[in-house]
Amino acid sequence: MLGAVGRRLGQGATMVVPGWCRGMAGLAGGSPDAPGLLAMVEAFYGQAAAMVEAEAAAGAQWGGLPWVRGLLETIRRCSHILELSFPLRRDSGAWEVVRGWRAQHSQHRLPCKGGVRFSSSVGVDEVKALAALMTYKCAVVDVPFGGAMTGVRIDPRKYSEHELEKITRHFTVEMAKKGFIGPGIDVLAPDVSTGEREMSWIADTYTHTLGYRDINAQACVTGKPISQGGIHGRHSATGRGVLHGIENYITNTDYMDCIGLRPGFPGKTFVLQGFGKVGLHTMKYLHDYGAHCICVGETDGAIYNPGGIDPKELEEYEQGHGTIVGFPKAEPYDGSVLEVPCDILIPAAIEKQLTKENAPCVQAKIIAEAANGPTTPAAHEIFLQRNILVIPDVYVNAGGVTVSFFEWLKNLNHVSYGRLSFKYERESSYHLLQSVQHSLEQWFGKARGEIPIIPSPEFQARVTGASEKDIVYSGLAYTMEQSAKQIMTMAARYNLGLDQRTAAYLCALEKVFTVYNEAGFTY
Repeated sequence: MLGAVGRRLGQGATMVVPGWCRGMAGLAGGSPDAPGLLAMVEAFYGQAAAMVEAEAAAGAQWGGLPWVRGLLETIRRCSHILELSFPLRRDSGAWEVVRGWRAQHSQHRLPCKGGVRFSSSVGVDEVKALAALMTYKCAVVDVPFGGAMTGVRIDPRKYSEHELEKITRHFTVEMAKKGFIGPGIDVLAPDVSTGEREMSWIADTYTHTLGYRDINAQACVTGKPISQGGIHGRHSATGRGVLHGIENYITNTDYMDCIGLRPGFPGKTFVLQGFGKVGLHTMKYLHDYGAHCICVGETDGAIYNPGGIDPKELEEYEQGHGTIVGFPKAEPYDGSVLEVPCDILIPAAIEKQLTKENAPCVQAKIIAEAANGPTTPAAHEIFLQRNILVIPDVYVNAGGVTVSFFEWLKNLNHVSYGRLSFKYERESSYHLLQSVQHSLEQWFGKARGEIPIIPSPEFQARVTGASEKDIVYSGLAYTMEQSAKQIMTMAARYNLGLDQRTAAYLCALEKVFTVYNEAGFTY
């Protein structure tokens, strides 16, 4: 379906968007030089949409041009947005009004899926942008969800646990009343400043109110504690997904030859911006695979050690001191961590960190976007011109939603992964070893005595049976591998070179387009 229309690497062409998508920076906040997150997402989407529109105009198999333009506009737009305001009585007796939003970007597949963010700076455009990213992210990794997002405008550090519970439960009830939560409608998940605790409150609230007759009610949210229907491996899923995302490119000789880097992790250096949950686990996994973290940056400071920083030691220090600043086995770093010379740069903090101003100073060969939207369109173009491989956010940080999908399936099936087959598979493995041993003894004769079959340590570990975490990690690795192949194939079809972001958006757009094209519209 996709043809050879595209842009060659190094031409430095400006980003082209369809006419109906122009001028979005003004509508979505920001300016052309400093666009808002929504304008950035729509600009990246517009680049892919322009290629599809060009193919349709050339008579490709997408369909007639008016139909294609209508579908492209439908995919771009946010389907539903719910704005809520409700009163909160603080522990002190004072009253205040809490505001929040839930955006459902696309319902081409149900349920919708997206995180819950507590932030004093969150707004409706940011929520819509993150919901759109989730639509494209789910499509890239073949997770059958539409994209959604929740933002609650509070600074959680200024509220007690009791107050946060009241806010979370009240917000859940209000969303349920409006049909914005449910295992087959809209599934929530953790995001910035939320975690297992908040997800447990949401699940409990929905299960004991509007979902009390639904046997699948626990599937209304993922990222829950294990006792509440959570899944092993979810806590570190995004970081592990970043590992596999980088692995699929860094072991590809064609891409590594293109950027002048030797394939494989051993000996590679990387810099990490953000030492939260995603950053920590990414650092641990890359360290286990032989790479060395030489610099870590946080909001209150950065540390540097050219010989490498041990993730476990840094984690223990941060837990004890509440900061990475002062870590004894590294030096303070006063410059920008984004400009430290390294092989791999991993922005794992917030959006819009790599801009037109600092992109020329980045000294990494690979940028893996563990955060959502860390690169502006202008910086994206500069990186292409400088032959820097950017592994985009819609692919590389999709580990979280992938494992959330596994948790959702577990809740619907009401049984943990491996429970039905664990004992059978273990006994089958032992019977296989016994069969080999008996065959060898019959062939050589028992006169020589028994011929013991000793499994290798790797096989012995497999013989004991796969745990739920093993199954989750295996499924995640497979998903990231297959998705990378699809993106690389798309990049080759469109002759995009290192522009993996546009290739990923094209993958997402084609899949969502196909759903609408084949299903049509109800009205």
